[in-house]
Amino acid sequence: METKDPIEERLTSGSHHSYWNDTEAPQVYKKLIGDITTDVVIIGGGIAGLTTAYCLAKSGKKVVLLEDGYLGSGESGRTTAQITYALDDRYYDLENIFGTEKAKLAAQSHLDAVSWIKEAVFAESIDCNFKSVDGYLFSDPTDKEENLDKEREATGRFGLPTEMVAHIPGFPQDNKQRALRFPNQGQFHILKYLKGLADAITRMGGEIYTGTHVDEIDKAGAKANGFTVAANHIVVATNSPINDILTMHTKQFAYRSYVIAAKVPKRTLPYAMWWDTGNQESKWVAKPYHYVRLEPFDDTFDLLISGGEDHKTGQADEEHVTEAQRYANLIAWTKKHFPYFTEITYQWSGQVMEPVDGLAFIGKNPGDDNIYIITGDSGNGMTHGTLGGLIINDIIMGNPNPYIALYDPSRITLRTGLDFLKEVGNMGYKMVKDWVGSGDLKDVSELQPGQGAILSKGLKKIAVYKDEYNVVHSCSAVCPHLGGVLQWNDDEKSFDCPLHGSRFTALGTVINGPAITSLPKVALEDR
Repeated sequence: METKDPIEERLTSGSHHSYWNDTEAPQVYKKLIGDITTDVVIIGGGIAGLTTAYCLAKSGKKVVLLEDGYLGSGESGRTTAQITYALDDRYYDLENIFGTEKAKLAAQSHLDAVSWIKEAVFAESIDCNFKSVDGYLFSDPTDKEENLDKEREATGRFGLPTEMVAHIPGFPQDNKQRALRFPNQGQFHILKYLKGLADAITRMGGEIYTGTHVDEIDKAGAKANGFTVAANHIVVATNSPINDILTMHTKQFAYRSYVIAAKVPKRTLPYAMWWDTGNQESKWVAKPYHYVRLEPFDDTFDLLISGGEDHKTGQADEEHVTEAQRYANLIAWTKKHFPYFTEITYQWSGQVMEPVDGLAFIGKNPGDDNIYIITGDSGNGMTHGTLGGLIINDIIMGNPNPYIALYDPSRITLRTGLDFLKEVGNMGYKMVKDWVGSGDLKDVSELQPGQGAILSKGLKKIAVYKDEYNVVHSCSAVCPHLGGVLQWNDDEKSFDCPLHGSRFTALGTVINGPAITSLPKVALEDR
């Protein structure tokens, strides 16, 4: 029987579990233990992969879904589960980038995704705490107030039923801040929703394998757990694509985002969503913003789920703000705007892939005819992931779909050239700085139990971690994807790549792509 190191088992999903993980049992299926053949193999058991499998199974295709962990164990299980057509990027910015007609298509696509989720919940009788709620976008102090009016005008041009309100529901009455209202958004319990999709997939004859690590993808299919899955079509729905070495990783960039969930007395706040327009003075290209909603908890309390304080993955040190301080900053911001909560019950962080032009990449992988990708969620993973399933289904089935060209991964958006250069410049700067740097410490004796760091001697970089038994573990600190020097993430107890967002446990096991292999062990005496 296969056994797993108990320390590794605790570290695999990070130091924090989201609220969803603590309230829903993991959906574990059998592991792949032999060669199989199918019409479509889908890699990734989050909302994008499961929606794709559901749509294709419903279209009559034989589908096989492969998941490294359990269903929802990746970034879908770390979402705040907001189902919304209010995008992270402003619609007036999308209009400047894509033009009026394409920006209108983007708006309609997310309206369609919200509606599709509602219909799927009803059609499959998924018990997932689904609620229709309103959302409120308000100005960050660093933003120009007239930009809220620009967004109102843009959403109106694109057929979104928004309206300006003079007071934000849920805010203290002495706060006269206005907001742009987005009616009829949605929220749900993400893992319960994924379970409902999975049940429908298996009922339609689809096969799901968890605990199944894919380490090779080509036009003939995939190899996982040492076995071959032969397929006519291959869909990579792994948040960050693991089939592509370079192309897509120059078009999107990984960010960490932080979340707290705090108890508030029931009936204190309305069920709603709230977003600010983001810190316009931030050094990051993707301006960090705050996002909040209310979730039912028990008979006495609701949970106020609040997120934000983003930074590029592996680069928290670039702002000299620790992960712990980011939680403290998030708590302070939340208390200022919602001074009702009694205690912090949960906290966790997640990873967001930010496309340089604001829209996800969905469709054929550049240069491939039968390999498809769904990536670039841009903080709107529930709708972008859903659109991924709808669009990929129509491409494979040969159905017309008005959104195929809009989300084409091969697209080039020239109007985002400056942001592209800033992001690529940041990667180059980090590569040079980290390779010539002296590391985090001079000797492992400086480490405390539960801490990790980078040891450096010349051009040799070693990731070291001291467990609770004072045993030191060491492996290469060089990302096997494209050679970035990893950074210690004290919040998640992981080593993260500042270039493309690959992440590894404290013992070196790969957690997030684009890397697909774990870190090789390094003996400290060989330094």
